[in-house]
Parts: sequence; C-alpha cells; structure tokens
Amino acid sequence: MTLRVLSLYEGFFAGGARILHSDVVAGLHAGREQSHAVLSLSAQARRDATVQSAHDDPRYRRLAGAGVEITALGGTAGAEPMDPSSFRELDLHRAAEAIAQADVVLSLKEQPLGLLLALRAHGLMPSVPVAACLHRSDPSHSGSALGWLREAAETGLLTATISCARSTDEAYAQHLPFGLDRRVVPNGIDTDVFAPATDAAETAALRTGLGIPFDAPVILLAARFDEMKDPGLFLRAAARHAAAHPDAHYVLCGAGMTCDNAGFASLITDAAAPADRVHVLGIRSDMPALYRIADVVALTSAYGEASPLCLLEGAAAGATPVTTDVGDAARSVERFGLVTPRDPDAIASAWDAVLRDRDHYRDAALAARPGLSRGRMIDEYRLAIESLAERRRLAA
Repeated sequence: MTLRVLSLYEGFFAGGARILHSDVVAGLHAGREQSHAVLSLSAQARRDATVQSAHDDPRYRRLAGAGVEITALGGTAGAEPMDPSSFRELDLHRAAEAIAQADVVLSLKEQPLGLLLALRAHGLMPSVPVAACLHRSDPSHSGSALGWLREAAETGLLTATISCARSTDEAYAQHLPFGLDRRVVPNGIDTDVFAPATDAAETAALRTGLGIPFDAPVILLAARFDEMKDPGLFLRAAARHAAAHPDAHYVLCGAGMTCDNAGFASLITDAAAPADRVHVLGIRSDMPALYRIADVVALTSAYGEASPLCLLEGAAAGATPVTTDVGDAARSVERFGLVTPRDPDAIASAWDAVLRDRDHYRDAALAARPGLSRGRMIDEYRLAIESLAERRRLAA
C-alpha cells in the first residue's frame, strides 16, 4: 500500500531548508512507495526585502513538475510566523481535509505547527502522526513558533522531530519533553546537478556575462539578506582581501542581495569594498553554474545555521568551503574546507590560503563528492516516515 505523506510549508520562498525538503519530497515521490503532497500556508511571501510568489518559486515549480500535488492557502508569509488565530475558517477546513487524507504529516520547520494547533482548538485536527523537520541551531530565533513546537510536543500533537544536523537536535532537545522520538538525518545534495565544470564555453560565457575575467579568482557568498548570514562581514573581508588581490572578484547572490535593497547597498558602502569587483545578483536560478566558476564558497553566518547546503553544493562543484563555526558547518567541511573566526582579516587570510594552494583544495573537495550525495538522506527519510506510519498502524 502506498503511504500518503503531506508536507506543511509556511510558504514557498528562497532558503536552504525549502530546497532540501523539496529535494526529499520529490525524491520520495518518484520512488512510488510513497505519494507526497504539499500544503502551503500562504500564496506568497514577503521575506528578505523581497516579495516572492509561490508559483514563481523554483521549489514550487520543481515539485509541480514532479507530479506532487500542491495546495496553497491564502495570505502572505512574513518575517513573523503565522499565528494560530490568523487562519480563516475556510482555510482550517481545507487544511483538515488535506491532513485527513495523509498517513503521515511532515512540518517543514516549526512554524506550520501553528496551523495544527488552530485545527485542534476548533476540533478539526485529524489523528495522524506529525514530525517536525528542524533546520536551525538556535531555536530562540524562531519566535513564537518555538512555543508552538513545545506545546505540540507536550500535548501529544507532535510525534517526532527530524533534525538535519546534530547541532540542531541538541539545541532543540532542551525545549522538548523527555522521551520524544528525535531523529537526525544529515543533509545531502544532488551531486548530478552540483558537479564540476565540463563545458569550458559555459563557464567562459557566465564569467563574461558577469564581467569577470576568465582567470580571475572568485569568492562566492550564496545567502539571503539577513543578519544571521552577516553579509556585512563578508563585504569587510572582501575589502581586506581585495587590497592584496587586485585580480579577485566577489559574488553575492540570494534574496535581498541587490543594490535596490537600501540596507544591503549601505553595507557595501560601509565596507569600502571595490564596487567594480563586487557582483550582486539577487535570487538566481543557475546556482550550479555559479558554483562552478567559484574558487571559494564562503559562509560568514553569525548564528542559526545547522548544516548549510551552500558549503556542500559548492564543494561538489570543486569550490572550497570557508566558513565560520556555526551549527554543524565545521563538521561538514572538516576534510575539504577551512573554518575561521568571525574576523574579516582572518577570513581574508583563509581565502588567500585556498588560492595559494588551489589545486590541493579543489582535489580534496572533489574527492568528498560521494559522501555528499542526497541518496543516503532520502533513504533515511523514507525509513523514518515508514516507522511513523507503522506506529500509527499498531496504535489503531
């Protein structure tokens, strides 16, 4: 019998957690042993100084193309999670109907649990196992959603958690009741998509289009505009590094990473980074190609990261991860990357070390590719879902 699985998304917008979970959903749905669907709590999102329509989101389009049924409730997701009192009666009934058709429910992060609490308060919550898929290492920054997670766990609404990193599991454990089923499924990526360059013409065309010389070193930051990601630290490190490397170029992409965003533009000015060698691209749909032109994939986050996908994706393409010590980042890159303190001079020095021994670091990144594959991650999710469904069957 095919297992029916429903994933709850706060919305469709740019972000690593949505990329990863959508990868899991598409992979499991293709396997035919499970039939997956998605319920989005919103039709658009206002995040990272950008309004993002669900239908325009690459994750939405990928899932729809894979045959995954997607239902979107009305409203707009914002910086704060959607409160249980904000859902209309019509939305509650539509959600209850979708959940009643599922054997297992997966909540992408803790924010959608507000909907389930609202359903229970109205007597509409079906009896179905619920697992929260957690992707942060700092629960305190989840706002009121952390309280919803705790309430759902303490009252039996939440059956299990699935964390993407050990640091995530350890951080949330102190907020959860003893004995709750807690699992860790480390991140993986599609190494067929994120792969080293094989087409020199494609690489040359992308560099030319960005105004980057063919042989210039490239440092890439793939992140949204958020204080957690600390793009200002990246830009200060770029200014230090550029002073000693007049040929190097610095690429920033992600939601809100555009000069139209006044907050981001002021960071560039304040850092005194060289404007002619700093390339700000916003949201991109060609991330594999961007990783292929990079020598370094940087992460300068201050907090909140669990197991950052950008480090794995960049390494699979041959770039060297250089990251601050947040979440499981250091553990993720210990064989093929560098870890730095949150200091612009130290970060610039690490970038320099990679460029001085580029062939060695590239070989190490490419040698790590087999261990980065999403195949293991999808198999572990499949087993976790089967276990939750079996628990429901035995309890019936």
